[in-house]
Formats: sequence, C-alpha cells, structure tokens
Amino acid sequence: MAMKQKLIMMLFAFVLSVTAVAQEKATPVNNETMIVRLAEIEVYPEYLKEYLQFANEVDRLSVECEPGVICLFPMQSAADSTQIRILEIYASEEAYQNHIKTEHFQKYKQGTMHMVKSLKLPTMQPLDPETMKLIFNKQK
Repeated sequence: MAMKQKLIMMLFAFVLSVTAVAQEKATPVNNETMIVRLAEIEVYPEYLKEYLQFANEVDRLSVECEPGVICLFPMQSAADSTQIRILEIYASEEAYQNHIKTEHFQKYKQGTMHMVKSLKLPTMQPLDPETMKLIFNKQK
C-alpha cells in the first residue's frame, strides 16, 4: 500500500507541474481552499470509446477555459480499460461549483450518464501541502 501511495503522489506531482505550465491564466493556489479529488469511474464496455471522447473534451475545455480548474487529468487502467480515474484539482469550492455549471461540463454529464456503471468522487487530502506549494512555485 505504501508503494501505491508513493506512486499516486509522484503522479500527482507530475500532473500538477504539467497542468500548471499548460494554463494560460494564472490562478492563485491556496492549499486551504483547494479541492483535490480522484474520481473513480467504471464505464460500460459498449460505451467506452464514446465515453473517452466526452471525457477528453470536457477535461481539455475545462483546463483551457476555467482559471479555477487547476487540473483535470484523466487516466485509464492498463489492466481494465473500463476503469477510469481523473485527478481533479480546483482552486476552491467556488471554482468547482462554477465548473459543474459550465456548458461543456453539462454536455459531458448529460451525454455520459447512461455510459457510467459506477462513480465515486472521494475528496483527497494532500499528504504534504508544503511540497504542493513548491510544485506550483516551480512553474512561475
């Protein structure tokens, strides 16, 4: 389990650095208000290809267009392609609430409801918030 946690944290650090560079609009990062989730999605196999198209579109548009969306990084299990994980980082609860009201999110949500077998949205706590600050500061 410790190795799995280390791998998740390394992936988390990598994604933060990549998405911070990709964002054109700078968003102040505050570890006290930031929301971090690892969405756990299982898709029905017959809808997988279509679901991935929806997911890629909403993730790209959200990061490009919404300053409060720090990261939406979708991943697919190598062992089971119907298992999708999305690392989600929002600047604040307000940024998240704004995100779920956008046209592109609503298109994704309404378009994929019948494709999703299960969905869990656990909120995560960074193990080392000080390191998160360093990651974001590297991108300045």
